[in-house]
Amino acid sequence: MKYAILIARIILGLIFIVFGANAFVHFIPAQPMPGNAGAFIGALINSGYVYAIGALQVLGGLCLLIHPRFVALGLTLLGPIIVNIVLFHIFMAPSGLVLGLIVSLLALFLLWIYRFKFHSIFEI
Repeated sequence: MKYAILIARIILGLIFIVFGANAFVHFIPAQPMPGNAGAFIGALINSGYVYAIGALQVLGGLCLLIHPRFVALGLTLLGPIIVNIVLFHIFMAPSGLVLGLIVSLLALFLLWIYRFKFHSIFEI
């Protein structure tokens, strides 16, 4: 089980480091998106909001990779971003939904494993 946890941390951390760094360096070529998806992404880019999202993705990915102590912080930073990725692909660009679901499953797996660090959230 410890290898599955390590693999999930590495995969999720690398995904967010790579895609977060792409907001700054642009090493992955992006094709223009049609319709509402293109307008939404264009607004994020033109406003500079995409840089804040990219920075949080890199920081959250690094937290997952550095040490198990920081996994809870990484998941806390990445949680809202993952929700927005899935919702974006559900409502505007269904072609990327598979990657969004894979990322969601990896994050939910890690959240379940590290649930003891989130116990105060779920107290009644």
